[in-house]
Amino acid sequence: MITVRGVHKAFGSQTLLEDASLQINEWDRYALVGPNGSGKSTLFRMLLGEAQPDKGAIQMRQGAVVGYLAQENAGLTGQTVLNEALNGIEHPEPRLAAKAKAILMGLGFKISDFDRKSSELSGGWAMRAAIARLLVAEPDLLLLDEPTNHLDLDSLLWFQEYLQNYSGAIFLISHDRSFINAICQAIVSVENHKLRVYHGDYEFFVQTQQAEREKLESQHRQQQIQIEQMEEFIARNRARLSSASRAQSMMKRLEKLERIELPQETKKVKIRFPQPLRAAARAIVLTAISKSYGEVNVYRGLDFHIERGWKAAFVGHNGAGKSTLLKILAGVVEIDSGERTLGANVRVGYYSQHRAEMFNSNRTVYEEALSVTRIGQTEEMIRTVLGTFLFPGDSVKKKVNVLSGGEKSRLALVKFLLDPPNVLLMDEPTTHLDMNSIEALIGALSEFEGTLGFISHDIYFINSLANHVVHVEGGKVALYPGNYDYFQHRQGQIAAEAQSLPNANETPRSAPSPNNKKEERRQRAQEQDRLRQIQRNKKETAQIEIEIARLAKELENPEVHADFNRVKTITDQIQTLQDKLSALQNG
Repeated sequence: MITVRGVHKAFGSQTLLEDASLQINEWDRYALVGPNGSGKSTLFRMLLGEAQPDKGAIQMRQGAVVGYLAQENAGLTGQTVLNEALNGIEHPEPRLAAKAKAILMGLGFKISDFDRKSSELSGGWAMRAAIARLLVAEPDLLLLDEPTNHLDLDSLLWFQEYLQNYSGAIFLISHDRSFINAICQAIVSVENHKLRVYHGDYEFFVQTQQAEREKLESQHRQQQIQIEQMEEFIARNRARLSSASRAQSMMKRLEKLERIELPQETKKVKIRFPQPLRAAARAIVLTAISKSYGEVNVYRGLDFHIERGWKAAFVGHNGAGKSTLLKILAGVVEIDSGERTLGANVRVGYYSQHRAEMFNSNRTVYEEALSVTRIGQTEEMIRTVLGTFLFPGDSVKKKVNVLSGGEKSRLALVKFLLDPPNVLLMDEPTTHLDMNSIEALIGALSEFEGTLGFISHDIYFINSLANHVVHVEGGKVALYPGNYDYFQHRQGQIAAEAQSLPNANETPRSAPSPNNKKEERRQRAQEQDRLRQIQRNKKETAQIEIEIARLAKELENPEVHADFNRVKTITDQIQTLQDKLSALQNG
């Protein structure tokens, strides 16, 4: 479909691509990865014909249609949301209109949104409408630049499943490795100004790169030893008449030796942030909380608490109330009734993607970061943190009032991490970050000794951090110990259990004849025994889950970490309990 052959592209003295080649065929699903500034977006622009290579060629199959989703600009026209999805088709056939509505609803729109003007939408919802327009059009090739940035977890999972069944080719840039693994069959890496294809998932790509680098480093060390020996021989023998010719020959060999060059390694930055003041065991307690928006009741009489040391991911369907619950915990929205109580020494910080009011617009990026730093933090450390979160070099001199929305989000994140509160509540913290920044953030939050509550659409991020999952649904909150994978496992078990229960809506069977009454009583007794067993299993399941939660909390205690035998005992107990859970559900 597309052939990239021997492409060179530079801006001034900066070379992005040099003799780069790539072939994209009809069913290919590729993810494009590489450091910031390596040329990923430039390659997309050349594939779209918006930029031209300095040398080489890009050939497109005749008649092929390319659809492009930009990272920020939705490019909407101000029509209704439904008409935007239909790309302005005034009288679409019923099948196409139904398809557009289904896609919009999959992306989180309600039926009442279809007639809204797209000019009324926020930036995130405008991007969802742009995604819908692309999916309705079904181009031969989808070029997607960070398509998950503006999705919540529900709409992301729907979008992911839709793309898995998409009939065309997909070429995407994404920081979400779980999304990449679910969609793509290969990774295209920008390396040394060239494009290299790794056929496998993101983990295969990382492992292959690491193995090749280790092999190259070994060869480099061996060659350096060889070079030192050759240089030593030359220095020792070049002045002697008897061995000068051999020294001369050795010099020629040394000059012709093809030196092994190690590629520049992308630094994995590990940052140690200051730890917050230790707070009470129960950090925040909500009692009989009610909250409505107009006629919509989000919560009524909700009791919930979050404990010290929890790293809790809040999940649930779009509109279930996750963000509202996070804001109630943070104290940034008023409740209609009930009580929010903070534990002793609790200091709450709330991170949202729309936090411009926390800045002094006349300061530079560096001055803003400096305004929250603690004693002992050096300029080098502050600049390292800013660089990790995509403010390299002189960009720290930019005024806050000229920053984009994404840059302000990242700066807010830096400020929180340089002086963290002991309860940190975060709404989509990975948006606008690249993979290296996400890894650095995971590292920092993993070592964070306070309490963390967060909403994220990045499953890798959730699984890397969460030791609890808070499931929000229908104004109710359910707590699950463990990460998102464990939560999904339990959801599957609960669904299977619900299917095994008798359906109250089933049409009753015809009455048995008198001769079969004995058999009917026997069957009824068997059914009652089965239901009693289910209830016993439910009770035992609940007790086991409580015990798992208790052990998981004990495992979070830093004093336990120092005792290897105790850690092993606890983890073995958790594994045994989880095995019992599995046996109860599957038996």
